[in-house]
Amino acid sequence: MSTHPYRILLFYKFVALEDSETLTAEHLQYCKDLGVKGRILISPEGINGTLSGTWEQTEQYMNDLRADARFADVVFKIDESEGHAFKKIFVRHKQELVTFRLEQDVDPNVTTGKHLSPKEFYEQLQQEDVIVIDGRNDYEYDIGHFRGAIRPGVESSREFPEWIRENLSQYKDKKILTYCTGGVRCEKLSGFLMNEGFNDVAQLDGGIVTYSKDPEVQGRLFDGKCYVFDERISVKINHTDEDVVVGKCFHCEDTTDHYVNCPVCNLQHIVCDSCEDEHEHYCSDACREQALVG
Repeated sequence: MSTHPYRILLFYKFVALEDSETLTAEHLQYCKDLGVKGRILISPEGINGTLSGTWEQTEQYMNDLRADARFADVVFKIDESEGHAFKKIFVRHKQELVTFRLEQDVDPNVTTGKHLSPKEFYEQLQQEDVIVIDGRNDYEYDIGHFRGAIRPGVESSREFPEWIRENLSQYKDKKILTYCTGGVRCEKLSGFLMNEGFNDVAQLDGGIVTYSKDPEVQGRLFDGKCYVFDERISVKINHTDEDVVVGKCFHCEDTTDHYVNCPVCNLQHIVCDSCEDEHEHYCSDACREQALVG
């Protein structure tokens, strides 16, 4: 049994769900009854979620989900925790697990890039003439990323298709490596790249969190921390003496990796300790003044 009383699960599965709306309502009630907390998306193309609970609750959740034949082979990434990583449970229905809104959608069960193990990905990262694409949003990149990866100029996944068409078309004959937090975004991203004519596309199987746990690689060549969508905000990936901080303070540009939310506009930005005290979490004087007026 775990040495910590709680665990955090990260998982996804692309599978056709004809009853996705009904399943969403039933799954929300199931999660409430079980007592887990987190964020789960269910769509006609599958499930994607992250949740926290006690060791017993999370074990029950994994067993129950896998008891459904459609999710029998779901892979769970597991972190130990001292408590819940979420305040509530949300189970929402969406049309896409990864919102690309393509003219011709990508089915990862039909078209997706080659899956690389952490060791394979590490080795290919060091090859010459390889193009590494961060499959996350720009603010996720800013706090941590693989060395040499291209920073995505996007604030949401739906912006990726246009960004790729406008910025990466010259790399269609290069070896392309993609990565994201847990793997789900790369399933569609790599498939989209292949449909766009990129000839050699691969992705990090299981994402950054799996890479971090590999006993041989130990997170090497990942600089900074990995942004996560729970109360932890970010987690350590590189477990070697090569670990560095790459984030820059929004106000003074000093090196730091601490994220805060602006109380007015909700802008999530990186701040150092001194600027956090000086600006009181506000991203600008305008937001501070608006708060005082309000």
